[in-house]
Amino acid sequence: MRRPALRALAALAAAVAVVPLVLGGAAPATADTAPPAEGAWFGPDLDWGSDGPDGYADRLGETPSTYSVNIDYPIDDDSADQWRRSARAAAAQGAALVVSLEPSRPLADLDADQAARADELLTEFHDQYGIAQLVRFAPEMNGNWQRWGQQPTEFVRAFGQIADAVHDGTSTADMVWAPSYGAGYPFAQADGRLPATGARDEALLDTDGDGTVTEADDPYGPYYPGDDAVDWVGLTMFFFGKGDASTAAGTDVPLVANQAPAEGEVQARFDETWGYSQPQEATFYDRFAVGTDHPLLLDTGALYDQGLDGATELAVKQGWWRQMLTALDDQPLVAGVTWLETVREEAEAGDREVDWRATDDDAVAAAFRADLVDSGAIVFGPLTDPVTPEEGDAATVQVRDGGGGDEMGWIVGCAVALALAFLLSGVVGRVLPRWRYPDDGKPGRDLRIDLFRGFIILAVVITHIEVAGPYSFVTLKAVGAITGAEMFVFLSGLVLGMVYPLGVKKFGEKTAAIGAFVRARKQYVVTLVVILVVFALSFVPLVNTDEITTFTDRGTGDTGAGAMGRVYDLYPNADRLLDYPPPWYAVRQLLLLEMGPWPFNIMGLFVVLSLTIPGLMWLVKRGLWWVVLVGSWAVYAVGVLFPDFSLLPSQFEPVFPLFAWQVLFTHGLVIGNYRRQIVSALTTTVGKVLVGVGVVGYAGFLALIWAGSTYGFDLGPIPSSIYDSLYLTGYQRVDMQWGRLVDTALVVVCVYAILTVFWKPIAAALGWLWIPLGQASLYVFIWQVFFALAVASIPGLDRTNVITGTIIHTAVILLVWWMVRKRFLFSVIPR
Repeated sequence: MRRPALRALAALAAAVAVVPLVLGGAAPATADTAPPAEGAWFGPDLDWGSDGPDGYADRLGETPSTYSVNIDYPIDDDSADQWRRSARAAAAQGAALVVSLEPSRPLADLDADQAARADELLTEFHDQYGIAQLVRFAPEMNGNWQRWGQQPTEFVRAFGQIADAVHDGTSTADMVWAPSYGAGYPFAQADGRLPATGARDEALLDTDGDGTVTEADDPYGPYYPGDDAVDWVGLTMFFFGKGDASTAAGTDVPLVANQAPAEGEVQARFDETWGYSQPQEATFYDRFAVGTDHPLLLDTGALYDQGLDGATELAVKQGWWRQMLTALDDQPLVAGVTWLETVREEAEAGDREVDWRATDDDAVAAAFRADLVDSGAIVFGPLTDPVTPEEGDAATVQVRDGGGGDEMGWIVGCAVALALAFLLSGVVGRVLPRWRYPDDGKPGRDLRIDLFRGFIILAVVITHIEVAGPYSFVTLKAVGAITGAEMFVFLSGLVLGMVYPLGVKKFGEKTAAIGAFVRARKQYVVTLVVILVVFALSFVPLVNTDEITTFTDRGTGDTGAGAMGRVYDLYPNADRLLDYPPPWYAVRQLLLLEMGPWPFNIMGLFVVLSLTIPGLMWLVKRGLWWVVLVGSWAVYAVGVLFPDFSLLPSQFEPVFPLFAWQVLFTHGLVIGNYRRQIVSALTTTVGKVLVGVGVVGYAGFLALIWAGSTYGFDLGPIPSSIYDSLYLTGYQRVDMQWGRLVDTALVVVCVYAILTVFWKPIAAALGWLWIPLGQASLYVFIWQVFFALAVASIPGLDRTNVITGTIIHTAVILLVWWMVRKRFLFSVIPR
């Protein structure tokens, strides 16, 4: 038996996919994925309260193509959150999600509004994650053990409501009708016998017209919602390990020993011969899969009681799955298989806890994987483009928003403005020497650097508290040459390069090194604490942690504008940390900083860079600064040549790749250590000329190519197209391209010169605020996470309101200034 319609659909999908390839590019896989033309999708039906996709994939050693989750219906806030977490986790592996909507109310109480709400979530998750979804409404409806069981009239009505909503919507989800295997129907010996069925339903269920509902009646047909409502059919087929076909159904037969399945049992069930006392006119497969040309989703598993003797766990479960895999050859319309992966109490086992899992035991998991792969019948994932936490981290890149799309134009404008201010400082320095910074030449803090750090850290805080206003315009829109991040990293290295030698001189090299490691450890511990505190706050009502624990793609990540609107979970498997004991993969993700709030992701970079300080400064102290810089550029070159390689899986790597961003820090260390010598050299006549030529020449070159592009005049030997490609080839922030490095040097030189000459008026106006914040910049950076969270939790906040945004930013700035002045928790939080 073949499946012609499915093959035609697959061929059409393949033809559609080929067109973009021919025209110049392959489109990414989407949620509109047809069932496989050959083989079957496979995935687990997980206990999401104690397990997750990452853990399952690690145990299996393969990526499943589906995951299944049970969701209470109608959808309330808790079930919506569970569905959302499951969708995110499945999308991270590019898997489809099989959503079993389990009615928590009588079927008669379900209405179209509730169906519309379910479709809203299906559409939301489709649009945000690009995930394929199968909706399995009220499965096993022919069983009397379900609350919604054996009520064909209301079931068909409720199924049709959801099917109409889904089919009229844009989620591309498919509806699955999934009864239980019919042997033993109407299941008089099954657990949870329902009250007597109403007269109308009794008439529907009495398919042979003998006046009673017995095993002679059709266990499937009365519950079928119709071809228009159903996209897939499903069948539940579990092995309870109770012996032959005549005793396997029901609770009156005790489970006294683990037994391997009888030879041919799975195929006998497909043939509708196993467990029936009367022959069936046709099989479920022929009636509802072949007869309607619908793909079939098989829900299966094998029970094992760890407290009983008998067959081994491998013999029981492998005996079942091998039969299942063999049966797929003769039932080619089986397009999906879900395996029950849980431990739970079962009435058929005397209400004892039994194990359905195929991956908990290493030997069983290895055999399961080998048989799945060797069968050639299973299609593994991913089915769609995985929506990974790494993509989410990369998407958190915040770029300057000029409103007009000419990013390079703003960089040019900033460079020209800095060059003009630099030239002006030379004039003012001669005319008003009393404004100059009173540099006494002694080692120690430089208030010019502290003041500049204060401005930079405030820019970071304002940028992360995303409300409209003049502050946001300055930090995110108007400042073109740099962002706060690169200057924050460079200045951190600069200050450490200045103060570390003082520690060596005062306490000795060994003690200073130990102090640096202690500081790095403190940074790491505080980082873990912040991550866990934010996670804990996610359980507090009215605290909107989603604003910082998830990220909505703005088209700025590696996936480009096409991913705009996609939502990423930045706390992968955080829920698993609540398990006892927590699984290692979740603990590993925490310890390696693979999870955390997005405004805080650069903190991992600082932890790693802080660990390098003693070794780098040991070299610098011995005059081997050139070794440090050569090594730094070699590491940078590795990052350029192998951009996909990263040393750590940490959250900061996709946004602030270590191999690229370390070059700012190491140069800051060296410059900080030799600051006096460098300043003396650059303030000589020759030094001033060279710096002036560099600043004006660079700004002039940018202005020239901008003007050539804007007004269309000939630039001589300079290609006319250089301006159009310059931003993408030289000024990408994530990779810290050459233009960003030059801009960083430009800003440092110009700002230092401007602050030197205009020190007194600038310090009088802004020093009271910026200097103390700059001296405690790391402290401020840590607190900004909670400021961003507090603002996000304001009910009804209009982020576009300029007045509201200005008030919020002002309040946050004054609050953090007050906290610094009062030294609030200075003994706990690093500065």
